[in-house]
Formats: sequence, C-alpha cells, structure tokens
Amino acid sequence: MPSLKDFRDRISSVKSTRKITSAMKMVAASKLKKAQDQAEASQPYATKMASILNRLSQDAAGSPDAPKLLTGTGSDQKQLIIVMTADRGLCGGFNASIVRELRNRVTRLKAAGKEVQLIFVGKKGYDVLKREFSDMIVAHFPMVEGKRLAYEDAQQVATKVLELFENEAFDVCTVLYNAFKSVISQVPTAQQLIPFEAIEEEGANDNENGDDTAQQTSDALYEFEPDEATILEELLPYNIGVQIFRSMLDSAAGEQAARMTAMDNATNNAGDMISSLTLQYNRARQAYITKELIEIISGAEAL
Repeated sequence: MPSLKDFRDRISSVKSTRKITSAMKMVAASKLKKAQDQAEASQPYATKMASILNRLSQDAAGSPDAPKLLTGTGSDQKQLIIVMTADRGLCGGFNASIVRELRNRVTRLKAAGKEVQLIFVGKKGYDVLKREFSDMIVAHFPMVEGKRLAYEDAQQVATKVLELFENEAFDVCTVLYNAFKSVISQVPTAQQLIPFEAIEEEGANDNENGDDTAQQTSDALYEFEPDEATILEELLPYNIGVQIFRSMLDSAAGEQAARMTAMDNATNNAGDMISSLTLQYNRARQAYITKELIEIISGAEAL
C-alpha cells in the first residue's frame, strides 16, 4: 500500500496538472473566438465565389475553349490529396480523425488501382504518416504557431498545386480537412478542387414553396463580358487559393474548439482524480492512526 507521502505527492502532481489544463482551456477559448470570427468572415466570400463559378461552369462546360481546371484531364487515375492537420497535439481526436480518414481513402484508391500523391499542411499529420506514405508525399507546409492565418499561406499551397497540375502530375485534387460545425463537432470533410466541382448552394430548395423573387433571381439570364471561358480562365486558379484558405481557417477554428473541449475534460478528470486520491489518503491515514493506537494499547497491556 502506498505511504501517506506517496499519496500527498500524487495529489500535488495532479493539482499541478489541473492548473495547466485549466490554463490551456482558457487560452484555447480565447484563440477559438478569433479563429471562429476569421472563419465566419471568409464564408460569404468563398460561398459567393463558388456560386459565380457554378453559374459560369454550367454555360462553359460544353465549350471546346473551357479551361482545363474546369473540364479536367478526362481521367481520374492520378489523385492528389491535400491533408490539413494541426501543428500541435492535446486537441482530442482532431488530428487522429483526419489521419484515419486519409488512411481509409488511400486504401480505397489503391484498391481501385489509382496513383495517390499527398500534400501535408500542418505538422501532426505529416509526423504520423511520413514513414507510412513516404513515397507519396510531394510537399509539406508546416503552419507557424501563433501566427494569424493570411491568404498568402494558402497561396503557397495553391501555387504548388497549380504547378503540379501544369506538369500533369495528377488528374484530380481533393482537400481533406476538419470542417468546423460547432465547439463539440468537427467533421472530416473532403472537397474536390480540380476539376472544379459545382457545390449545391445553401437554400437552393427553399424557393419551392413560393419565394417567387428568389426564384426569378436564380433563373435570371446574364451576359458576360468577356466570354465565360475567359473569365473562368482567370477565376479558377484564384478559386483554388480561396477554397484552400477557407479550409485552413475552418481547420484552425476546429483545432481550438477541439483543444478547449479536450482540456475541459482533462480538468474535470483531474478534479475527480484528486477527490479519489484524497479519499484514499484519508483512509490510509486513519488506518495508520488506528494501527499506532493498537500498538500503544498492546504495549501498555504487556507491562
């Protein structure tokens, strides 16, 4: 049975750990607010960009002058996956969920006879998988801890992707990241970037029950100057950076939310452990006192 000193040392150690996890929870909560605001601020722009490209792509898809980023190479044999994870741990299953989803996706693609290449954004996913998938990794972009995300960070990744596409290194590009849904929910999400894939706009079905104005706006005819293919030629490369930036912001907000939740659970568990250890300490102390009393009484009776 542990001595009373052992119990005291362990209780002190758990209390110190609880202070650390509590402080980390508050830091994560502070960072979450900023990251969430930044992610929400990017949503309207990225959504409107996708909406414009949806409309343009419908008209230009059948054109012989349609950009290659829209039509693709005509094959899906070579797959490029951009994997987004955090640079730090202590955020629950945030990184593990992406790693698990990536392994499943690579297994399915390999079973179908596809070639897979990987670009890692963030250190954790890269550190876990760099040996397992060493022959598939073409680039790695670590995030700078404590630095506010900027579009330039996403542009570096987009430039590499476009360079590989121009060199015909892949046919299909997909970004895999944790979409921020709420403080307790971050969902592994895959979004195809190349060739451009139309995204169903939110509220598209809300007009079925009589919103005539919205329906007329949706069905309105537009004339483009210059033509759709030329506009797409300019917008599609820029859209790659926009969507990657949106994914990075979503992932950053999800990381802080996951860390805040994990540290909150750790703090609560530390409190429960302190209560349990204190109870064991008191019982052990009572047993020692009782044992000493019995020895004193036995010695007195022996005299």
